[in-house]
Amino acid sequence: MKNRTIGSFVAEDFRTAAIFNKYGIDFCCKGGRTLDEVCEKKAVDAEELMGELERLLSQQAENNIDFRHWPLDLLADYIEKTHHRYVEEKIPVLLQFLNKLSKVHGERHPELYEINELFIGCAQELSQHLKKEELVLFPFVRKMVSATITGQPIEAPHFGTVENPVAMMMHEHDGEGERFRKIAALSDNYTPPADACNTYKVTYAMLKEFEEDLHKHIHLENNILFPSAIVLEHKMN
Repeated sequence: MKNRTIGSFVAEDFRTAAIFNKYGIDFCCKGGRTLDEVCEKKAVDAEELMGELERLLSQQAENNIDFRHWPLDLLADYIEKTHHRYVEEKIPVLLQFLNKLSKVHGERHPELYEINELFIGCAQELSQHLKKEELVLFPFVRKMVSATITGQPIEAPHFGTVENPVAMMMHEHDGEGERFRKIAALSDNYTPPADACNTYKVTYAMLKEFEEDLHKHIHLENNILFPSAIVLEHKMN
């Protein structure tokens, strides 16, 4: 178990994400590290962590979705309709709220200015990132799946190999992961101050939820969709 990667645990059962999160272990952007590696780096008791994981994995989750066995075109559709849509719906609301908070509370809580700037950067980068997936990477994944069913060859993509856009998407995931680590630190892990108004509280709760959704989103791509797409392309060549 110690030699298994963090991403493989979460791919098997997403409930393990809560345990890794409790220990401050990044399961999405840095899911390729082994349990042993992260325990040593984070000074975490490996036996204690493994005990928690074993107890959780021994429990059968009701309606626990095993995304690893989904067809890749269906998984791409799910990511678009669930996580891409979520990002598109929440960004305008959060931008409005953070702008308002900065104007009203920024003098007393100057960290709001930086949180606002970080989220503006996130909104811009993520919007472009989603379009690249929707217009370039995901359509090619669907073409590969269709070709395996029909036996028809497909044209070589302009990007050479699926590994190229995958590498770019993963690099961008790392950037957003780092951006949200800064937001979490600046907001004291989304804890509103004592004088926070309702908008303040709601905004922090929304930011926390946004980060959690982003972790799930990145996990599905980094740990399941992307490696499976690379394997599928190799099989076709």
